[in-house]
Amino acid sequence: MAESGFIPTHGNYKELRSYKASVIIYDATVLFCRRFLEKRDRTVDQMVQAARSGKQNIIEGSMASGTSKETEIKLTNVARASLEELLEDYRDYIRNHQGELWTKDSREALYVRRLVHRPDNSYETYREFFETRNGVVCANIIICLIHQCNYLLDNQIRRLEKDFMEQGGLRERMSNARRKHRGY
Repeated sequence: MAESGFIPTHGNYKELRSYKASVIIYDATVLFCRRFLEKRDRTVDQMVQAARSGKQNIIEGSMASGTSKETEIKLTNVARASLEELLEDYRDYIRNHQGELWTKDSREALYVRRLVHRPDNSYETYREFFETRNGVVCANIIICLIHQCNYLLDNQIRRLEKDFMEQGGLRERMSNARRKHRGY
């Protein structure tokens, strides 16, 4: 914490489960696009940028959190929106390749959903699947991961809103610190 006491510690994004999930999604999307989409397809850039935006906005929001809870909430929402856009791209891929979208409680989806609870969960957890399965299966796996990340982001946004209501923003903390310093 800063010496003045009104700027809280911030920027610990690498510890956020949402960030860790977004890294897996980004890496998987890059490989998915290389394996299953034509290099010149505009969708490649759109998907990679949406995955990158999801990850990068979590970082930026976390780094801004010490001085602007409003910015942190907005950027976390942008990350969520970017992943929702990416989710639709994967649904489109499955539909356009006459594949079947896994239901939330399908055997396959439940298997993928359980993997996230591994203590060492990372891209490596899924690498074999991403490198060996067909496009529809890979898209379904990534859809499961996006749903998990969106769930984490939704909870994170609710927590940020609650924290703001309880603790206020930087201006409030600065005013309180100044009043305390003056003895008011």
